[in-house]
Amino acid sequence: MAKETRKLKRSLEQKESVDKPGLDKPAGLQKQAIPDALGKEQIRSLLLRLGIPLLGVWMLCGLIATIVISKTTKAILIGIPAVITLLAAGLIVFALRQAKKARGVASILSKVESSEDRKAAISQLEATYKKNDPAALFAKAQLELQEDPKKALATLEQINLEKVMANVADEARGQRGMIHLMLGEVADARRLVDGITLSRHQEPRTRAMLAAVCAEAWARSGNAKKAQGTLALFDFEDATFEQIRPQLYRASAFGSAHVGDTKTMKKALTKLLKQDPRLLAGFLMKRTHPLLQKEAKRLIEQSGIAPRRMMIDRG
Repeated sequence: MAKETRKLKRSLEQKESVDKPGLDKPAGLQKQAIPDALGKEQIRSLLLRLGIPLLGVWMLCGLIATIVISKTTKAILIGIPAVITLLAAGLIVFALRQAKKARGVASILSKVESSEDRKAAISQLEATYKKNDPAALFAKAQLELQEDPKKALATLEQINLEKVMANVADEARGQRGMIHLMLGEVADARRLVDGITLSRHQEPRTRAMLAAVCAEAWARSGNAKKAQGTLALFDFEDATFEQIRPQLYRASAFGSAHVGDTKTMKKALTKLLKQDPRLLAGFLMKRTHPLLQKEAKRLIEQSGIAPRRMMIDRG
């Protein structure tokens, strides 16, 4: 079985080198579109999230101020929303600066089409941004991941989880966890995802991506029911999740296999097969659930991308 699995993986790698010469991109990794952080919808969403609560505070404090007699109390009631408004303004300025930085990083990534482009982009990131800048480190790791997952992991480990904002720390944990899972290092991935709080992520795609990584780590480390319950909150076919759909179905395959739901497992693997047969290569690794290995192997052979095993009767 192990020998046949290695043959199938080599066949997938050879197929990839023929289809995409010069990119050396690991099977299953795709260039993901980065949303414009300064887009109209993003800015509108930010203003609404801050503006509506702020308006409520002003109205509440204003109404109370009209019925109190003490001038000191009135001053305090007006001062509270005023201070909150200043803090909100500072937060908006900070968010816009971060968004501008993210747009710059996205611009650099958008130009990458080849191995040489990746090297040039990494050099540009290192020259343009500070050494410990999270946005630049995320981008650099994404580029390094195409050729050397361990190098990408080392880059992400430079992000100090204790010093960055909580949502950024979660994303770093998620990216690191995803790489550990790719390398078969499930225990390391589980330790990272257990520190992620999904409820603080309001952007749908980010939340779904983190959920997929968490679910896979949970499923492969003994908590498949929690994994399936988390994934059930998302509609995989929603257009919002187009870029991360492979990760969602991959997590679903692991989760369903570990709870014995072969129907859902087969559906997930078939979805991956239709998108790209090479996405099934990750299920041929050692210590993968036997049901997954068997079904992935069958689908890969059926797809014609790898030869069927020759059965020789020696009787």
